[in-house]
Amino acid sequence: MPFTTPLAIAIYLTIWWIVLFAILPFGVRSSEEEDDTPTGVDPGAPVAPKLWMKAVVTTLVSTVLFALFVLYVKWAG
Repeated sequence: MPFTTPLAIAIYLTIWWIVLFAILPFGVRSSEEEDDTPTGVDPGAPVAPKLWMKAVVTTLVSTVLFALFVLYVKWAG
């Protein structure tokens, strides 16, 4: 099976989303935990989710995992 560019992109994006969902909960504090719940806001809402930082970390981790995957495919195939 040839390792084509569209297949590589699909695999990378799949890895990226899985890693994102694994990283999202790290460091999140709810407004209830911070004792800062504004009126009309769910107490479980995150105070500062830091999504840009998590997107960068997700991209770095996904790139490493994808590179390892590519090496494995080349080694096994």
